[in-house]
Amino acid sequence: MEDEIIIPVLGILLPIIITLGAFVLLAYMRKFENLERMAIIEKGLSPDLFKKTRSTSGALRASLLLMGAGLGFLMGYWLDEVFRMREVAYFSMLFLFGGAGLGLAYLVEERKNRTRD
Repeated sequence: MEDEIIIPVLGILLPIIITLGAFVLLAYMRKFENLERMAIIEKGLSPDLFKKTRSTSGALRASLLLMGAGLGFLMGYWLDEVFRMREVAYFSMLFLFGGAGLGLAYLVEERKNRTRD
């Protein structure tokens, strides 16, 4: 009887608690970041230290990883249909092509860094 009451209550309260916790965490991170910046400015250092350079490497890595995972699923499906390999085909091809996508992202980033310098 007690489990029948606790499970729905947790199902309702858990997303609310997680959302509030994430909001409080972000608010405190922002507050302490601002306090740190103010302390550095009071010491006379340049506020240019806080400018963030925008990088596209994260988007490149994610896109090539997802493209590799998609190709891995497609190749796994083909291996499953032709050779009846079942789960082994999907997992092995997912890891192989996902890793190949990340390797390609690394090579593209290295080439971009070499031409920039």
